Amino acid sequence: MSTVASPTDARPRPRWRGLRPRRRIAIALAQARSAWRRSLRLRVLAVTTVVGIVALALVSAYLSDRVRDALYDQRVAEALADASSRTAQIQAQLDAATATTPAQVQSVAFEIVRAAQSPGSGAIGTMLRRSPSDTGISPIDFSVGSPVTLSEDLRSAVQDSTTQQWQAVTVDTADGTGPGVVVGARVFPPEVGAYELYFVYSLIPEQSTLTLIQQTLALAAFALLGLLAAMALYLTRQVLGPVQQAARTAERLAAGHLDERMTEHGRDELALLGRSFNEMAESLQDQIERLAGLSRVQQQFVSDVSHELRTPLTTIRMASELLYDARGDFDATTRRSAELLHTQVDRFEALLADLLEISRFDAGAAVLDVEHLDVRTVVRRAVDLAAPLAERMGTSFVLEEPGQACRADLDPRRVERVLRNLLANAIEHAEGRGIEVVVAADDRAVAVSVVDHGVGMTARQTEQVFDRFWRGDPSRARTIGGTGLGLAISLEDARLHGGRLEAWGRPGVGASFRLTLPRRAGVVVTSSPGPLERTTADPEPTRVSTGPSPAALPELGETREVGP
Repeated sequence: MSTVASPTDARPRPRWRGLRPRRRIAIALAQARSAWRRSLRLRVLAVTTVVGIVALALVSAYLSDRVRDALYDQRVAEALADASSRTAQIQAQLDAATATTPAQVQSVAFEIVRAAQSPGSGAIGTMLRRSPSDTGISPIDFSVGSPVTLSEDLRSAVQDSTTQQWQAVTVDTADGTGPGVVVGARVFPPEVGAYELYFVYSLIPEQSTLTLIQQTLALAAFALLGLLAAMALYLTRQVLGPVQQAARTAERLAAGHLDERMTEHGRDELALLGRSFNEMAESLQDQIERLAGLSRVQQQFVSDVSHELRTPLTTIRMASELLYDARGDFDATTRRSAELLHTQVDRFEALLADLLEISRFDAGAAVLDVEHLDVRTVVRRAVDLAAPLAERMGTSFVLEEPGQACRADLDPRRVERVLRNLLANAIEHAEGRGIEVVVAADDRAVAVSVVDHGVGMTARQTEQVFDRFWRGDPSRARTIGGTGLGLAISLEDARLHGGRLEAWGRPGVGASFRLTLPRRAGVVVTSSPGPLERTTADPEPTRVSTGPSPAALPELGETREVGP
């Protein structure tokens, strides 16, 4: 029994040379368990084969026992009947003998016993033994044919009974050694007292018949087992074939090949599965194409509107700058209106810039301008730019970074934009407490963590924090401003680098954001060298991540405070 593995199931074979036998056994068992879990066809074939073997073994054993018992009982009954008839015939011949001396009696008895051992008698041996209880003066002990060794139990039973006694024995014949029975009874020759007469019968022909029947049953069982395995293989192929095809088609559909379809054959239930699957695929293709068209129209609309708004926005910006510069000549109400107009125009301009950037990400037009830089330089520049805002909000930065350079392939403009968004978000929610900026690196990646100790976030909020235009607390007054797209753009910038942007938070404890970037362009990070949780003493937090859990924070080389 064997299974054919698909290409997706291919696994590298272990190197057996040099491994200890126990290790080899462990590897073999692990491979067997893996194959058992992956292959439904293997499980069906194995279960069907095992059940078939057990069932056929039980049936064969039952039939063999019934045939053996029937043959044995029939042969024993025939032997007893034949021995009884011949014992009575010999006794009658002894009673009719005219011998008067022991020598004559011995001669007559020998002739009678030899005549009873004729080829048509059915017995392979005849024995006459003197009974120990008789004290006759002349023993007559002789055998004809194939004698056997008589057990004391049988002889005692014959001596103490007036009826026939028999016992199973092993006999030696010209055809070989095999089972047999010996039947004994007492006879009384004239002048010499009681003697024991034994007939030996062979069961070798019956044993040969039983062996032939058992071999026939075994061959039939193997044939039925092969037929059962073939039927199971055929049925599993008929049933699992369409299922495997459906799985492969679903994988192709998930990979973007929307025109992929299943092959339909017949009108049975499996054909119905194929037709239903194809109808579902067609419906999904129509829906996805309509949504893709709508998305393209929407992206183009956002891009066009953003570009078209730049011209009037420039005019509004110039007018608002004139009004803002001349606000000292206005009354209090007009002056406040000019200030609000100036602030909202700035925010509107930032919103347009963010919408344009989002449209580039949605259209797949965003590209990296990669440079091999020290991440610490970009972090320091972002911290220095955010320090005046932090000072106005009554907080400060604590920068922790390694003593050696942390160089990586990155787009400094995008990375700095990500850091500015993270720092501004931390200032917004730090409530005047200090903000920690931690830089860490290992051989494969660099990480920057921004940790505040403000209002924090719930587990649900950490799952939504990167959504577009999402706010954690709509009732909370926004003190810095922002468009609601900063973290969404930051997440796209991180993914564009092949990195990750993760968030963690706990209400009343604080929040932490970690940016992880690969050292080499084109490499996707799988772990991070920087911290994400605020403290390891707290219970395990909820993370928003696109990869495995972060590694521990390495030893830091420098700590400096930036702020008032």
